[in-house]
Amino acid sequence: MGEIAILSLTSAFYPTLLAVTTVMLLQPDPERLMIGYWVGAMTTSNTLGLVIVFTLTGTGVEKTTEHTVSPVTDISLAVLFGLMALALMKGFDQRARSWRASRNERTTKPPPKWQRTLREGSFRAAFLIGAVLTLPGASYLLALDHLSKLHYPALVTAGVVITFNLVTLTLLEIPLAAYRLAPTRTPVAIDHAKAWVGHHGRTYAMWGVSLIAALFLIKGVTGLA
Repeated sequence: MGEIAILSLTSAFYPTLLAVTTVMLLQPDPERLMIGYWVGAMTTSNTLGLVIVFTLTGTGVEKTTEHTVSPVTDISLAVLFGLMALALMKGFDQRARSWRASRNERTTKPPPKWQRTLREGSFRAAFLIGAVLTLPGASYLLALDHLSKLHYPALVTAGVVITFNLVTLTLLEIPLAAYRLAPTRTPVAIDHAKAWVGHHGRTYAMWGVSLIAALFLIKGVTGLA
């Protein structure tokens, strides 16, 4: 269960959700857009997640591979997150952003269609974009595989899937809750948060990714022992 919790946290920080949330926050009625996107995202992710996890549970093949595949998968994830931490440490992400910025300056490419659609301010459009963009990623699929091996009752399994997706959409749910509770102070707080992330975000991201890599490595080595 611990690895599922870790994977839910890693899946919460993916660029698409951050980009979409940023675009919605800049619109005249961001709360309506965020609710629409959230409903669409939860509909797709929960439906596909439940179908996948119950399909994996019903195959019965996981028992023969659990003791060999799972530790290797954990070690592979540790290497992947370790490379991500190294990239942050060496500033490769900043070089990539600078390269993309310089390339965008040389080309006049219009914004993506989903951005243009969101700017229309329609709940229906936000719902459809959330449903389309929120497809299962690597972390989600791996978590579903782990969950299928735990053989929980159906209701518990469904609860874990729903909780996983709630955690995954944290970057959207935090500003949505803030707009609901403090609509006037939230825009100011978001500006301050953006400034803080701009100054300190890379450092905390580097240490966070390194910690995740270490946890996966320990789990994988322990499983092989």
